[in-house]
Amino acid sequence: MKNYLLRSRLALATILLAVPMCALSGQSDQASQKGFTGEVTDSLCVANGSHASMIAAMPSMGRDGESCTKKCAQLGAKYVFIDSATKAVYQLDDQPKAAQFAGQKVRITGTQIGSAIKLVSVNSIG
Repeated sequence: MKNYLLRSRLALATILLAVPMCALSGQSDQASQKGFTGEVTDSLCVANGSHASMIAAMPSMGRDGESCTKKCAQLGAKYVFIDSATKAVYQLDDQPKAAQFAGQKVRITGTQIGSAIKLVSVNSIG
């Protein structure tokens, strides 16, 4: 049952977060770049509410945000960014670059297009 719920949440999160990425594919860099501070996490834990609730429900997901984020990505979740100031969630266009910072507090620079960010740079801050 837990695996079914996990896959259902993952499917919903993937669908909800895929829409902004479609907007990124045809956009130029019309908007100016800006900086954001927050955490690189995953679409499944965002939909579930937190890493803690995911880990409590399924200990195999790891023991911390980094391991949980990476495990969720292995299951098909997308890397996303949570802005620490606004709590807004953004889809990230460069998934391999985001993967290098899974579960970490970061400062990113990029172009925001709706609820997605076209990454220019990512730097760990914590």
